Amino acid sequence: MLSRTEALELMQEYTASDSLRKHMLAVEGAMRAYAEKFGEDVETWGLAGLLHDFDYERWPNDAHAPDREHPAEGVRILRERGVAEPVLQAILGHANYSGVPRESLMAKALFAIDELTGLITATALVRPSRSLNDVDVRSVQKKMKDKAFARGCNRDDIIAGAAALGIDLPEHIQFVLDAMRARADLLGLGGLTPTPA
Repeated sequence: MLSRTEALELMQEYTASDSLRKHMLAVEGAMRAYAEKFGEDVETWGLAGLLHDFDYERWPNDAHAPDREHPAEGVRILRERGVAEPVLQAILGHANYSGVPRESLMAKALFAIDELTGLITATALVRPSRSLNDVDVRSVQKKMKDKAFARGCNRDDIIAGAAALGIDLPEHIQFVLDAMRARADLLGLGGLTPTPA
């Protein structure tokens, strides 16, 4: 299994986009938190979160081909590096078009977290403070209903993901939000430092 340091280096090697890197760090944080909640292996779950989109920038897969580009290319690379099969299956399963069923709790959690972190991030970024501390469940749910807001975030996946985990949507939003707040500075969402007068 890759160490977190090796996984982080691999993610950074393949991903130049700061926002995509921060997305993976957000998903990693929520995956680690859910692993702890469910009594699962925190490092393994974190690895799935940290690497789930590492190949996206190079192979974006606009055609949604199940066996090439993202996430199939990334999984091939990870398999060569000895990453455990459950992690690979979770990464494949986070893309609906892969056709890989989400059978493990880890796979279900990754799918449930992925789109939600994007919506929470977008909600924080439109706040004057740009801080996760100024985001709450109600504001995220309100933005969820606004189809013009953060169009790239699939609301149906967020709802289906929470249901598959067996967690009420507001509770799921709060849990992921809390996990993201724990690493807000790392995600660039700790808030703006006021400029001295």
